[in-house]
Amino acid sequence: MPAWLNRLRTWGRWPDKRPDLRREWAIVSICLLAAVWWLAGPTQLERSNLLVQDLSARLLQRPASSEVVLVTIDERSIEAIGRWPWRRAIHAQLVRHLSEQQPKAIGLDILFSEADLDHPADDALLARAIADSGRVVVAVAEDAAGQAVGQLPALTQAAAAVGHVQLRVDSDGGVRRFAPIAGQPGHHHLHLGLAMLCLDQADAAWCQPPLPPRLQIGFAKGHPPFTTYSYIDVVLGHIPASAFRGKYVLVGQTALGLGPALATPTQQGMRHSPNVNLVGQILNGALQQRHAAPASPLANRVFNAVPVLLALVALAVLGPSAALAACALLWGGTLLLAALAPLWWQVAPAPAAALLLLTLAYPLWSWRRLNAAARFLEYEMRDLSRSGALATLQPIGVGQDMLAQRIQAVEQASRQLRQLHHFVSESLLQLPSPTLVCDPQGHILLANSAAHRYAQSLDHSLQERQDVQLLLAGARDKETQGPLFDPQALKDVQAAFQREGQDRLGRHLLLVGRPFSAPPTTGWLLTLVDITHMRQAMAQRDQAMHFISHDIRAPIGAIITLLEMDRAFATDPSLSPATRAPRDTTARIERYARSALELAEDFVYLARAQQHPPRQEAVELGQLIDQALDDSWTLAQTKQIRLEWQPQEREALITGDPSQLRRVLVNLLGNAIKYSPVGSCVRCSLEERPAHWVVVLRDEGDGISPEQQATLFAPFARQAQHENSQVQGLGLGLAFVHTVMQRHGAHIELDSALGQGSSFRLVFSKRTT
Repeated sequence: MPAWLNRLRTWGRWPDKRPDLRREWAIVSICLLAAVWWLAGPTQLERSNLLVQDLSARLLQRPASSEVVLVTIDERSIEAIGRWPWRRAIHAQLVRHLSEQQPKAIGLDILFSEADLDHPADDALLARAIADSGRVVVAVAEDAAGQAVGQLPALTQAAAAVGHVQLRVDSDGGVRRFAPIAGQPGHHHLHLGLAMLCLDQADAAWCQPPLPPRLQIGFAKGHPPFTTYSYIDVVLGHIPASAFRGKYVLVGQTALGLGPALATPTQQGMRHSPNVNLVGQILNGALQQRHAAPASPLANRVFNAVPVLLALVALAVLGPSAALAACALLWGGTLLLAALAPLWWQVAPAPAAALLLLTLAYPLWSWRRLNAAARFLEYEMRDLSRSGALATLQPIGVGQDMLAQRIQAVEQASRQLRQLHHFVSESLLQLPSPTLVCDPQGHILLANSAAHRYAQSLDHSLQERQDVQLLLAGARDKETQGPLFDPQALKDVQAAFQREGQDRLGRHLLLVGRPFSAPPTTGWLLTLVDITHMRQAMAQRDQAMHFISHDIRAPIGAIITLLEMDRAFATDPSLSPATRAPRDTTARIERYARSALELAEDFVYLARAQQHPPRQEAVELGQLIDQALDDSWTLAQTKQIRLEWQPQEREALITGDPSQLRRVLVNLLGNAIKYSPVGSCVRCSLEERPAHWVVVLRDEGDGISPEQQATLFAPFARQAQHENSQVQGLGLGLAFVHTVMQRHGAHIELDSALGQGSSFRLVFSKRTT
């Protein structure tokens, strides 16, 4: 990658500093909380809040109260009575007709701002009808100074109450709110709908000061939502008397062109309604306790800030999926709470700020976290590259997307780390010696394959967090005879150590321990080295040194002594012939020389059998026994011992080294002849088993005790009853026999008891074709 592009990519970053997610979270939190505090102000996001309020209002609308009835001046009434305005005598007739049916209140949503010059008596007639009813509330308007205008003074004085009909138009042209009280101090008026309610229920909550400056209208369901009668039908008496009894009757204009049509939210969307319908909605909302006051600026800010704060906490402590679910739940919960608040507490919060920032919180935090993670991975890869843990990464194309570049770099690094981990793991598992990783208390954390095999040889199975002392139970230190591994004794040891000991199977072990520290893990790396073969080799070396220094030197020293004696006696003239050295000196020298030669040959044969694998040839055991008997015949004749052998008709074929196997038989026959009494018999036979051939050699000697049988085949081991006898030998012959049999995959069976002779069985596997 060009240097200029690399500098551009890393500009403004901290290349040698790990990113701090807590700092990133704090910055995001401060920004979001400041934004929600500002956006939740009274004049911010007004259109969005109106949309949210309209949605919740549509979902929670209820049917209108049956107590509200509208009498409307519609097109049919205009057609029947004539062009508007009508004579006020007609309105007086309507008021008297409605009053006779005893309604709770009659609201005249008609402004009579000027006197009727054509029919002057009609004004007095209408005022008298209003006064006689005692239940009429007339509407008034307000001028710019807040003074009540738009109604004749005679009518306002005759009315039981006066109510204003001013409405608040929102920024989108819709009407959702009204002022419950208007006018100058001391001359204020309730809204026409509230004034009708208070005329009947003076102790209602909406009639008691203080009242909020604005209320959100609780709209009823339906279009139209109220029972409506045509003005002409009421005047002509077509409506039954019971239709208005105990009702709140509103009289107003609905005919096209007689009054303004205002946009209001309904279940079907924004629809235009005449003013009389809105007065009916305000009256119905007061009856059903559906109006709600806007939340105060502080309360609205707190309402919006709390879910955003909870979302920030969720983003900090939860995973990506859980945090996304939490943000979604908080978004839905905020919207639901904002919709239900007017029903439960008669307060209408504006939740748009919270909804907006809850929508932005997750992607904003994900962006910052992804950016921090990318910086962290970049830092770690550079650190790993500098430390040599990673090879040089392949160059990444300049034209690729930045995220794709980071993903490719992480993929390369991950691949190399996996390969490195696989290499280290396989290297540890394939170590030839048992290797254990344990904590400072001696609990196994990791074990390689050799350690599991060693445990199986002890009829034990390794498990994680197992105590090393269970594996090494019975293993003793060679010097102290204490436990081979004791974590308590090594508590304060900070350096590597090694100890030698033996396990309960008699194997020689070298325990090598090295402390390690890989935070947060510390402990010991233990390696068990099986040095049994080395100790056996050292023992064989000691035996060889003993053999060379003593057993070989003894006959050679005897030969030199005899030669010196012969020379001295032969040249001394003062000695008589009778006192000179005996004439059998030559024979004795020959016997000593042959003894030394035999010892040397036995030693060489044993060493060769231990070091060189045997040849693999077809061997016929019957022929091999014939040859061994021929080699032993002279020694048997010397002691007058009979050699008996009954050949088999069938060939007994095995696989092995014929020269080594022949010497095995010769050694066993020689021992049988040496330790058998004069005139006895040594018998040879051949037995067949399903998968084996067995060579049996029986003698009539003194036999071997069970105690001596345990060490019979060890080098330089001789039976106790023959230690001081004239029989020559150092015990190398049987050691050779045992070694050769093991190298051929065969084994020896011994049946012997003191005074009953011995029987050796050489068991060979049959040769397979």
